[in-house]
Amino acid sequence: MTASISSETFQTNIRVSSQQPLRVGIGRAGAHHGEFLQGMFPEGGTLHRGLLTLPMPRMQSVVTFWPDRSYDIRTRPEGRHKAAAAARVTLDALGYRDDGGLLTIESNIPFGHGYGSSTADVIASIRAVAAATHSELRESAMCRLAVAAETASDAVMFGAQAVLFAQREGRVIEYLPGEYPPLHVVGFSSPRDSGVDTLIFPPADYDHDEIETFRVLRAAARRAIRAQDADLLGHVATASARINQRYLPKDNLDEALAMSAEAGGCGVQVAHSGSLIGILIDARTPDAAGRVERAVSKARDGGFINIVHFTVSVDGVAAGESR
Repeated sequence: MTASISSETFQTNIRVSSQQPLRVGIGRAGAHHGEFLQGMFPEGGTLHRGLLTLPMPRMQSVVTFWPDRSYDIRTRPEGRHKAAAAARVTLDALGYRDDGGLLTIESNIPFGHGYGSSTADVIASIRAVAAATHSELRESAMCRLAVAAETASDAVMFGAQAVLFAQREGRVIEYLPGEYPPLHVVGFSSPRDSGVDTLIFPPADYDHDEIETFRVLRAAARRAIRAQDADLLGHVATASARINQRYLPKDNLDEALAMSAEAGGCGVQVAHSGSLIGILIDARTPDAAGRVERAVSKARDGGFINIVHFTVSVDGVAAGESR
């Protein structure tokens, strides 16, 4: 069951062209490769679960909304319940409570490993419905609609803009000062690490020392982004990955850390609710391409699977490809 959201809730976050007839709408959203940082963070006298997403635009979900007067939302492929819920709450919030339609979903994002496949479907569906209703949605509105549809959401709607995002509240804890530093990412997973159902996976029960560490890592991430310091961001990601070993351990994290050091990487990041591991490489180093090739070779020789290479905040470079 999805939360009921009134159009008044989003009055300051959307611009609606007064009840124009619905048209076919298309929306897109990218994947992510887990997180640079995930934990609990104090804000306003309260602790909030939050994360710093690693965007992966080379994978995406493309959703087309074909409206009709049925009220029901169907999906093709069938069974994409979160996408359907997102379309329903968006139509309701935009004042089209009697309308429904068909969502056709085209996605190259694998399920269950930490790529954010369901969130990409949800955000693409919200954008498709907004296009169909001649409306514009701010990220803040999309955040709350996404959480209403799927309980927890990643921050893929922000792209390369770095935000510390409260994934279960649908709001930004902190807008960090800019985009991520230019990075190559060599991602992979161990064949011994299985996928995760994020809705039934229990949230981590962080202790006091870990929460204090997250406070320090948050400040370090802020400095890394302001200074465009890939090495410092890699340190933050590695520290967060190590803490996550208590809650969803990666079978080969130590091996991945050794691979990163040998390839000249900045550190590793993980999907905190998935199986993915990524080696981070500063794209501004003169031999960045050689470091990528070494990391890919070591991942392949180590028996890892789902090996990919992609870039973040790198101008004039293709988004990457599977290896």
